[in-house]
Amino acid sequence: MSAASPAPETGHAAAAGRGDTTLVAALVFIALVVAAIGSLGAPLITAVAKDYDVSLSTAQWTLTITLLTGAVATPLLGRLGSAHRRRKVVLATLAVVAVGSVATVVPAPFAVLLAGRAAQGVGLGLTALMMATARQHLGERAVSTIAMLSVASTIGIGVGYPIASLLTQLGGVRVAYLLGVVVAVAALVTAVLAIPRDTAAPSAAEPVDWFGAALLSAGLVAVLLVTSQSSWWSSNPLLVVLILLVGVVVLAGWVVVERKVTRPLVDLIALRHPAVAGANVVMFVSGTAMYLLFTLITRFVQTPSQVGYGYGLTEVEAGLVLVPFSALGFVAGRVVPKVREKVGPFGLLTANGVVIVLACVLFAGVRGLGVAWPVVVMGVLGFGVGGFSAVMPQAILAVTPAEETAAAMSVNQVVRSVGFSLGSAVSGLILAAHTPAGSFAPADSGYTTAAWTAGALAVVTIVLAIGINTARGKVSRS
Repeated sequence: MSAASPAPETGHAAAAGRGDTTLVAALVFIALVVAAIGSLGAPLITAVAKDYDVSLSTAQWTLTITLLTGAVATPLLGRLGSAHRRRKVVLATLAVVAVGSVATVVPAPFAVLLAGRAAQGVGLGLTALMMATARQHLGERAVSTIAMLSVASTIGIGVGYPIASLLTQLGGVRVAYLLGVVVAVAALVTAVLAIPRDTAAPSAAEPVDWFGAALLSAGLVAVLLVTSQSSWWSSNPLLVVLILLVGVVVLAGWVVVERKVTRPLVDLIALRHPAVAGANVVMFVSGTAMYLLFTLITRFVQTPSQVGYGYGLTEVEAGLVLVPFSALGFVAGRVVPKVREKVGPFGLLTANGVVIVLACVLFAGVRGLGVAWPVVVMGVLGFGVGGFSAVMPQAILAVTPAEETAAAMSVNQVVRSVGFSLGSAVSGLILAAHTPAGSFAPADSGYTTAAWTAGALAVVTIVLAIGINTARGKVSRS
């Protein structure tokens, strides 16, 4: 009798394993969906301008507004999505994304499309909730799952861009946006079936810091607005400075408010921990460098060869250039966490900084070896970005209480968004400065300057990571 007793336990463990695998797949799928939907705007800007008869700068708002609403929603969802209501928040958010996706395909004025893209951007805040769910329910598998969730945004860009471009070429912009409807509904159904039930409600109601949320939202919108509209920097620099100053003042006011409320939107004391603060600083600088190079390569390969450089790739072909970016980002997400215990998170951030520098040097030094060369560079960049994304949560969560997972990672997601946006703006500014009067394309030297700028920022990332790692080592020995 006793010899047979282990059988039920083994069967229970196997069932639990299958349940964990299902939850992992569901979490990663939802994160991929929201990332892919968020990236849909980039390859469709020209098509939107033609179909809706608006200027390119106006069509650019289909991407900008998604970024803005994502930045606003991320910290709020991070606080709302505590363990006792996380499933409700996830389902409600995905429902908003699905409704917004429908708004992007219905025959309606441009304003309706913008409203739909704004609703889709809310979903960008779900990644932090997926991480919190993994940490709460997956035990030993939580570390690798959180790493993959962080990398999902990288993979989502490479998946969404070429598919959206192809669908636009085949059936128009609304057919491309229809992809968003399909995957948003699929993500909602997946969440209904797989996201665990909420835990029992707390005995006392937890107030939400709505005033702090409003201040943080206003400050982030101001900062992201000017960093995402690089054309303003040259056409109206005084306006840019004014908006930035307003944003900084509002964010400073938000810090004052957060220090006084009982239940702040973001635990600023936790953010002051050297590992957390250092990780966020590294994320900001590296995000700026990585996205600067990313935008350079995507623009370079689409430049007509008649200007003396570039390959004149179509949007679909340019999208395929991103496939190695996503593929090697996925590889890094699987490989890098496995050596974390031997090297440590900041050691791995240093190593991935070296990879980013290598990608910058490869693009800055050589660009005339055929279209395969940017593909190689994009693959190297993808590995570096994937490595950064996989390690970053571990650097933060190692010193973060489990109940603060969503809030802490939501801040890191916002920091990454700001860095990406700034990198895109700096790329545009450098290329604009190297564009001769009357020419539609910058001089080739503009790409060289911008790539070396990205490389310099990546070097700063390496120095920061080494410095933080050294300081932490001294503290641990003392």
